[in-house]
Amino acid sequence: MHYLDASKGDEILQDLVAIIMENRTYLSEVDGAIGDGDHGINMAKGFRQCGEAIDGQSLSLAKGLGKLASVLMGSIGGSMGPLYGSLFLGMATTVKDKEIVDPQTFGDMLAGGLASLQDISDAQVGDKCLLDTLVPAVEAYQAALVDGADFAGALERMRQSAEQGKESTRDLVSKIGRSARLGERSRGHLDAGAVSCCLLLTQLADSTEARLQPRAA
Repeated sequence: MHYLDASKGDEILQDLVAIIMENRTYLSEVDGAIGDGDHGINMAKGFRQCGEAIDGQSLSLAKGLGKLASVLMGSIGGSMGPLYGSLFLGMATTVKDKEIVDPQTFGDMLAGGLASLQDISDAQVGDKCLLDTLVPAVEAYQAALVDGADFAGALERMRQSAEQGKESTRDLVSKIGRSARLGERSRGHLDAGAVSCCLLLTQLADSTEARLQPRAA
């Protein structure tokens, strides 16, 4: 059995900040095909502010995620601030007071984030949005544990499903947001929210796996 030391939250959050900053231009290019073209700009603004706010601090995973949620809700324009803010707030709440995160707790954290997001959104899988990445990734992680996978194995299933979910949006017709006005013309393009969600989940998996520690028998 492996676990994550929950005191490493600041390190994991800085990794999430870095992946968004590195892909700022790409995210706006994806968004520009069927949207406003500002997804990368807005996401980078929020994540940069979070990175600056936690720089030099030692934070638990719960406090780091909570800080990220607070900054995103207050700094990202449009719908993405509340959506991602709710996602990370739900995750933070689930791991509050946890000193270690074992595979089941990590799955609960993912489910808590998803439930929190769905509390403020009626969007569904198939609408061409970030849920097309998030929902199958969360379900795949939990299914992997049921199948007997270890922590690293479940994280890999999450990564694979996030990628597949992201790619699925290319063939979808948008049903929500500005891109929905394009109808069939939105088909053939990735959804920017699905792309950023895939980047974040993949980095979360990578950062978590890199810090897993064996638990004494």
